[in-house]
Amino acid sequence: MPETDRLSAAREALAAAEAAARASGLRPSVSSPSTSSSTTPTTGTGGPTRHGGSGTAGTEPDPDAAARRIVLRQLAMGPRTRRQLEDKLRDRDCAPEVAARILDRMSEVGLVDDEAYAEMFVRSRQETKGLAAEAIRHELRAKGVADVVVEAALEEVDPEREREQARALVTRRLRTMRGLDREVQTRRLAGFLARKGYGAGVSYQVIREALDDLPEHLRD
Repeated sequence: MPETDRLSAAREALAAAEAAARASGLRPSVSSPSTSSSTTPTTGTGGPTRHGGSGTAGTEPDPDAAARRIVLRQLAMGPRTRRQLEDKLRDRDCAPEVAARILDRMSEVGLVDDEAYAEMFVRSRQETKGLAAEAIRHELRAKGVADVVVEAALEEVDPEREREQARALVTRRLRTMRGLDREVQTRRLAGFLARKGYGAGVSYQVIREALDDLPEHLRD
C-alpha cells in the first residue's frame, strides 16, 4: 500500500481515537448540578459560592489534547517531519515534554514517520520537479530529517534515471532559447541544472549532447 494511503488511514484512526477519548473523559468534567457546591443557594450576604457557576471556571486546558489537535491539523494539510511538528508545537508554546509525548505516540501509530516521509519526498521531487539527489538531500535536511534517514532514502535514486531527467529538463528549457548563441545557451542551462542539484559533470555532458543535436549548431 502506498505510504500516502497508509498515513491517511493512520491519521483517520488517530482522529477517531482522539474523539472517543475526549468523549470518555479527556475533556475536563463539568460539576453536576446536583452537587451541593453548585446548587446550594447563598443566604444572608448573598456572596458568590467559590465552586459554583457554569462549571467551566477555573478548569485548566488539557495540554496533551491541545498539542494533539495542533499536530492533527498540520497532518491534515499533508505529511510532516517530526522536526516540522516540533517547531510548530514550540511556536504554539507547547511544553517540550508534552510535545515529545504526543509525537512519540504519533510515531507509534505511523502518523509521524520520517523514513516514509523521506522515501515519498524523494520520489515526489524527482517526478514533479526533476530534482537531483543533491538538491533533495538539502531540502530533507532543512526539514530536520536525520542524515542517516536521508541517505537511506537517496539510495533508491538511479544515476542513469537522474541523467535522463537532466536530458528531459534541458530539452524543455532549450525551447525557450532558440536563436541564442551557444555559449549563452550553455551558461543558462548549466545554471538551471545546478539549481536543481545536478553536478557539473552530468550537466555539461547532457548540455553538450543536446546542443550538438540542434540544427542551428550543425551548420559547421
